Amino acid sequence: MWEDGKRDAISDSAGRSAQWFALEVKPRFDKAVAQALRMKGYDTLLPLYKKHHQYGTRSKTSELPLFPGYVCCHFDVRARLPILATPGVIQVLGAGNIPIPLSDLEVNSLQTAMKARVPAEPYPFVGTGHRVRIHSGALAGVEGIVISSKPRLRLALSITLLKRSVLLEIDRDQVGVEEGAPWSELSQSTSSGTAFDVAQGD
Repeated sequence: MWEDGKRDAISDSAGRSAQWFALEVKPRFDKAVAQALRMKGYDTLLPLYKKHHQYGTRSKTSELPLFPGYVCCHFDVRARLPILATPGVIQVLGAGNIPIPLSDLEVNSLQTAMKARVPAEPYPFVGTGHRVRIHSGALAGVEGIVISSKPRLRLALSITLLKRSVLLEIDRDQVGVEEGAPWSELSQSTSSGTAFDVAQGD
């Protein structure tokens, strides 16, 4: 699951200068900030996952942010005052006072996975390993790092600036290595940064 917004006149006016940035927000303000920014006309990305809670004989399912405390937003950094003025927003992440944009590839991979409604959960940050790229099917364009391949393919998608990752589980019979190492080798090493093409069945 995810929450996103469609761009209108505000973000369109920024043209090609608009990029994806990560916003640090106050605790439990994630959804409120994302909604407020969408109402202002900005594209937002707030990936969510479902967590089941058991209370004695009762159970409850909640939708929680995969990256608590952060909301991704697409805007022109030169016109960021409306972003910073949004209640709940603390700052735009960067180096000191200089905002740093997020990787388009990382954001696009996460967006595609969320739109495909692939089950996801928070995972410790993974920055290196065997990268694979899915080039067909609902997950076309997704690039991630193989954590394991048995019995299902476990793929980590990372947002490097946040030092956070998301774990996806995909049926292996829907995904096959087209080039590069076989599955047995892909899950044995985390030292390679090589990207291998992967085909996913429709």
